[in-house]
Amino acid sequence: MSSIQLKRGASDKSLSPVHQQAKIDDVRKLIGPVVDKLPVLCSDASILRFLRARNWNTKKASKMLKETLKWRLQYKPEAIRWEDIAQEAETGKVYRANYCDKLGRPVLVMRPGLQNTNSPVGQIKYLVYCIENAIMNLVQDQEQMVWLVDFQGWAMTSISVKVTRETAHILQDHYPERLGIGILYNPPKIFESFWTIVKPFLETKTYKKMKFVYSDDPKSLKVIEEIFDLDKLDVAFGGRNPAGFNLEVYARQMKDDDSKRMNFHGSGCSSPFYHSSSLSESQQHESTDLDRDSNASDEGRL
Repeated sequence: MSSIQLKRGASDKSLSPVHQQAKIDDVRKLIGPVVDKLPVLCSDASILRFLRARNWNTKKASKMLKETLKWRLQYKPEAIRWEDIAQEAETGKVYRANYCDKLGRPVLVMRPGLQNTNSPVGQIKYLVYCIENAIMNLVQDQEQMVWLVDFQGWAMTSISVKVTRETAHILQDHYPERLGIGILYNPPKIFESFWTIVKPFLETKTYKKMKFVYSDDPKSLKVIEEIFDLDKLDVAFGGRNPAGFNLEVYARQMKDDDSKRMNFHGSGCSSPFYHSSSLSESQQHESTDLDRDSNASDEGRL
């Protein structure tokens, strides 16, 4: 049983903890030998997120999880270090805030108007780095994060449809149930056209988590007030925290976190994906076997 207690959520009303565990066990059987090779990535907590993302369909959840396992072995997101993405971080276009929301969820601040590179590969790599860092900093029994998107200075050229599509793919397919809520703060009128284009990339669950908030709309501002302690929230979002983004300070923080991540294995952390950074060399070269075992499982069971 996972260290994260199985419990009923708003979308799990008809599924008792016993039934949830049975679903988790079924997914392990569907995945097959991969479970033995990457046991930490196939923890109860991890499988539970994939099941929720696929509405408790064990076949779809197992297929989704296997694709994520292959992606992690090939992309190696846990191996990305500050030095690899420092250029992308220079303007503060994406960073983990120095505060959490009222539920203790880490906050990723995004300012697409501060885009400073033209490399989709680099932009995605930096986003993945930030997501991994936020997950590593989750408090006990918390699995989700908050995205705060500030549209100051945003234009249609600030971010490409290609990057947006890839961002949606990575978030939804490889980090299911990690986003608690996304706040789109003061999007300009022109953003409506962009939103119409990217909305089809989003699953219904993801789309419903995105909230439009406007500083001149008291009703929408209630979302901010309900989620954040205004004394901690950045002034750019209507809070009273003037700290903002400081590259030098943030770089030191990220380098410290990189060092912690290298020693994360065996820490007992409940965020299972992080243990992949400590997989043995032989396990990290299991991608070919993973494909073979995954395909065999698909043919025999899915």
